[in-house]
Amino acid sequence: MNSGFIINEKNELQEVEQQNFPAYSKGVKVFAKIISYIFHPVFVPVYIVLFMVYVHPFMFLGLSTWDKTRVVMMAVLMFAFFPIITVGLLKALDFIQSVQLKAQKDRIIPLVACGIWYFWIWYVWRNQQGYPAAAVQLTLAIWISVSLALMANIMMKISLHAISVGVMLAFIFLLAFSEPINYGIYIAVALIITGLVCTVRFIDSDHKAPEIYGGLLIGIASMLVAWLLG
Repeated sequence: MNSGFIINEKNELQEVEQQNFPAYSKGVKVFAKIISYIFHPVFVPVYIVLFMVYVHPFMFLGLSTWDKTRVVMMAVLMFAFFPIITVGLLKALDFIQSVQLKAQKDRIIPLVACGIWYFWIWYVWRNQQGYPAAAVQLTLAIWISVSLALMANIMMKISLHAISVGVMLAFIFLLAFSEPINYGIYIAVALIITGLVCTVRFIDSDHKAPEIYGGLLIGIASMLVAWLLG
């Protein structure tokens, strides 16, 4: 652990401890960045919805092809498109320093905005006939996780990637325990994705271990709470 100096938000010279990170090759760093983009927090919920709609054998069985498409389109809009547009507008208006939200203060408005989008889709799905309870519980978990992330952001730059895969992992396990389906392959894939995403965040970000493990716990806890409330 080395000591160094930075300029804090008050333009004051501040001494900080710097971790000694291992040196990674360029190829490893590029791979980590690609995985970070593929499993960005705004995309993970969309992947879960795609799994529910097109892979799960009976979750959306009663819906027509168009209704299934509408479910996916709504998920893309509320979980990915609107959050991305929100961050882009905030950057264009100089409300945030970077679209990557590297600073804790840059995350406040985007998290609040995402909370609005996620609450809306939960409310809509909750009042739609034919939508499975698991899908409603998932949207509630995502909204809870964003709310907890906003609170955790006060103390640390919590890993949003870890939160998203934490929700995914808990969701798959809860489905496995509640449905008479062999979830072996799905659990294996969820575990691999979770481990991969958390690992690459150590490489492709400045997150510390508590921020990544804490994010994972927040995601899992959010899904458990939503499942119990649902």
